[in-house]
Amino acid sequence: MHNTTRNRPVAIWLLVCCAMVFAMVVLGGVTRLTGSGLSMVEWDPIFGIVPPLTEDAWLRVFELYKQSPEYLKINIGMDLHAFKYIYSFEFAHRLLGRAIGLVFLVPLLIFLVRGRLGRRLLPKLVVMFILGGLQGVLGWYMVKSGLVDKPHVSQYRLTAHLALAVIIYAYMLWIALGLWYADGRHGGRAVVPTGLRIGSFIPGCLVFITILSGGFVAGLKAGLIYNTFPLMDGRWIPETVFMQSPLWRDLFENAVTVQFNHRLLALLTFASVVILWLASLRRPLPAQLRVALHLLMAATLLQVMLGISTLLLHVPVPLAATHQAGALLLFTVALYLSHRMSSITQSG
Repeated sequence: MHNTTRNRPVAIWLLVCCAMVFAMVVLGGVTRLTGSGLSMVEWDPIFGIVPPLTEDAWLRVFELYKQSPEYLKINIGMDLHAFKYIYSFEFAHRLLGRAIGLVFLVPLLIFLVRGRLGRRLLPKLVVMFILGGLQGVLGWYMVKSGLVDKPHVSQYRLTAHLALAVIIYAYMLWIALGLWYADGRHGGRAVVPTGLRIGSFIPGCLVFITILSGGFVAGLKAGLIYNTFPLMDGRWIPETVFMQSPLWRDLFENAVTVQFNHRLLALLTFASVVILWLASLRRPLPAQLRVALHLLMAATLLQVMLGISTLLLHVPVPLAATHQAGALLLFTVALYLSHRMSSITQSG
């Protein structure tokens, strides 16, 4: 069977899964922004796909929520209607996670039975499935941190949950792109300077690190302080940054430092993209790489505008969710560029 005929259906399936993981990350951000993440105090991997269907069922889950630290310390007096609102986001988030599992597993078995999966591909798909299962466990581990004493999830667990989601997305997208272009007819080979080829990986790495720093921003609600740009409290470096000891704890537990680091990483990412884009203008590149570089520049400018707007407007939910989606979009373009650079270029 020709590679294209063999690989394209598998690639499309993985790209669909990527789109669902993308939506999952964005929905997770919305769940966090709306304060909905601790509304479901139980984890039922099997029967949790069924929402409360009767008034008695709603009252039962509401009573469970009333025993949680979030209700007792933050949402005391919340009525059932308001509870249904926050519950719906967390339920949708968990339901989408289960849907991703099914959309991944069922075609996997079908492709396996039909002999569409090669010996080198199958172990990679098994790793994806295992990582997906671990992501569900990690998600509950994160939620549990906010159900004990403090009604806030650990920023460390939140960022770990986000990091694994992005890693799964990147791994799946990279494999899907390899399958899509497996026939070798898309781009051929091109001589590109080694520096430019290696440099194409830097924005993606910086975007990933910046996304993780965004997890700490979300976990500490650091976006709600110093809502000015480019200065923070009238200073380039605020007085209260790097004030805690030891330093490593300040980096992850001081909300001021966390916001400062997120800004700094965003600026470094922007600078790396601009330098790469300007360097590429002087080189004769295949159209595919040229388009990818322009898309990277456009996605970066969009993300910078979204980030600044989100900060200045005090983190409104729709804009903040769009900012998170923009980060993953930028990461997607960076991954695509890196993949094509590594696949169709030769060092010059």
